[in-house]
Amino acid sequence: MSRKFYLLLVSVSASLTLLSCQQAQPPTNTTENKATPAMTETAKKMPATDLEALSNRLVTQVAGVKEGEIVFVNGGVRDMELLENIATDVRKSGAYPLLTVGSDRMFKKYYEEVPEKYDSQAPAAGISPARMAAISKAGEPVADLFLKRNVRQVAVGNGLYPTAYRAKRFGMSQDDLAKTFWEAVNADYSAVQTTGEHVKTTLSAGKEVHITNPNGTDLKVRIEGRPFFVSDGIISADDIKKGGPAVSVYLPAGEVYCAPVPATAEGTVVVSQTYMNGKEVTNLKLTFAGGKMTQMTGSGPGFDDLKKEYDARGDGKELFSFVDFGINPNLHVWPASKVGTITPGPAAITKFPMGWTCFCRAAR
Repeated sequence: MSRKFYLLLVSVSASLTLLSCQQAQPPTNTTENKATPAMTETAKKMPATDLEALSNRLVTQVAGVKEGEIVFVNGGVRDMELLENIATDVRKSGAYPLLTVGSDRMFKKYYEEVPEKYDSQAPAAGISPARMAAISKAGEPVADLFLKRNVRQVAVGNGLYPTAYRAKRFGMSQDDLAKTFWEAVNADYSAVQTTGEHVKTTLSAGKEVHITNPNGTDLKVRIEGRPFFVSDGIISADDIKKGGPAVSVYLPAGEVYCAPVPATAEGTVVVSQTYMNGKEVTNLKLTFAGGKMTQMTGSGPGFDDLKKEYDARGDGKELFSFVDFGINPNLHVWPASKVGTITPGPAAITKFPMGWTCFCRAAR
């Protein structure tokens, strides 16, 4: 996406984003991005959700679009029907939609044809770890301005959008992943909101979180006095008053999270399997002391890319940033699948849909 569109985003009142194209693995050649009769037939067989009902829900309930607002709508070519519905529902609300569309091929061509000197102008999904780090840093001022102006944002995907690549990565069929994804997206967010407030109250009364797992994870971090936030799928009037993280929703929603007490993370996080740039990373072990990551080890063909991109980050990348608890009752992890450990970024993130998340990244 060009820089002018990102700058335009900061002036809108609401933003609805479909993350499928950005989160999918870029194809290795341009022919992979061309539709074939077999691919079209497969798409027709995919378990569908009611896209008109979903669009109406996103616009009226989740984002709460109001008359006169400018709404930025962005997604991939595979999302056209939903994007069209959203743009229509935005206008039916008396607001003004601004629609942009991207593709996997477009993001791949960026790295093939755009000179590196322009990396500082726009964020993108990447190939080179160093370029990804530079581009991500360039986008931080825009993200900060989003927070400052309380721009409402709704993103559909949350690391689970049912692409063929992601289904293969998770060790399940695309149909099964689509069923898992849409069931979670269509959760009763009023119920999620109630559960979120209960979990938030319980955690707010605690002093320390101790996270363990049979794979070797054993981490302690203090949460006493820290504010907790709930991603419940609804941007309420109260959320708009709070601003900041409260006006961002990632669907499937259902998370309770906080930034822990600085310098208190102690122990290890082990990710048995994850991926970086489409390549497998195994036995990823992160060691924390005094709230900082002191060591990263791992194996598999993707580990070098993960480590290089992390090393390319600036000061502060070693700081432990947040803990996250999943509460979506409709997100069912298939026993035989590899869903449960997700690494969408350059640093270390371990995510369990109905469990917890920890993330090491540059603090702001």
